Amino acid sequence: MTRIYMPSLSRENFGSLQGCDASIMIASPNNDAEKDAPDNLSLAGDGFDTVIKAKQAVEQACPGKVSCADILAIAARDVVVLAGGPSFNVELGRRDGLISQASLVAGNLPEPTFNLNQLNTIFAKNNLSQNDMIALSGAHTLGFSHCSRFSNRLYSFSSSSPVDPSLNSTYALQLEGECPQNVDPNIAVTLDPVTPQTFDNVYYQNLVAGKGLLTSDQVLYTDPTSQPTIVDFANNPGDFNRAFIRAMRKLGRVGVKTGNDGEIRTDCTSFNS
Repeated sequence: MTRIYMPSLSRENFGSLQGCDASIMIASPNNDAEKDAPDNLSLAGDGFDTVIKAKQAVEQACPGKVSCADILAIAARDVVVLAGGPSFNVELGRRDGLISQASLVAGNLPEPTFNLNQLNTIFAKNNLSQNDMIALSGAHTLGFSHCSRFSNRLYSFSSSSPVDPSLNSTYALQLEGECPQNVDPNIAVTLDPVTPQTFDNVYYQNLVAGKGLLTSDQVLYTDPTSQPTIVDFANNPGDFNRAFIRAMRKLGRVGVKTGNDGEIRTDCTSFNS
């Protein structure tokens, strides 16, 4: 459940050029919709099913009024609350988009190997600041990642050191046990090794301790430009929660369709016509 909602809202804004319009929900018989792009294949199917069922229930009570995009945004908020995180009001009124193409994803999602400048650049395309990016990265307090997304940090970091020296040595040994070389590509590990099912600020404490799973996680602490914010969020959960709420609201405004733009789908998995 935790893998679909918040990451999917991010993918709505970063995974395509269309913004927050439920394009990630479209199913294609040709496997060429946005959800079929390689970077989106790890999204959990049961999460999609939950949004689909919610839409079906809403349609029965109030047909043609509530978009899949709004349901997805509400689900992102609700999973934060259910996991122990802060509640916040979700701005509503989005319409669903009419484009969902896997070919639009490449180059528009943050990669696990990104450095700070690369992260800031891709978030800035959506008018999100470095502080927003760091707060949204805190969503990695939940969810998981496949071994292939970080195996280079364990086995082929550099010619002088196969293991990334920024990794906590004990944590690196743990990861090597969970993700040996040539492991089944379906194997994944939790992004937060300490409190993986709780929405909290432990993600940032992990970074301070060298336990950021992805390069794009750990760089937030190792880069001196972003390190003060990491230390603040690690020590002050209230600061993190407030920054996360602000960033989620900004994220939810990216590419919003209203009025006659887009449609309100009857079925989240397919366009109306």
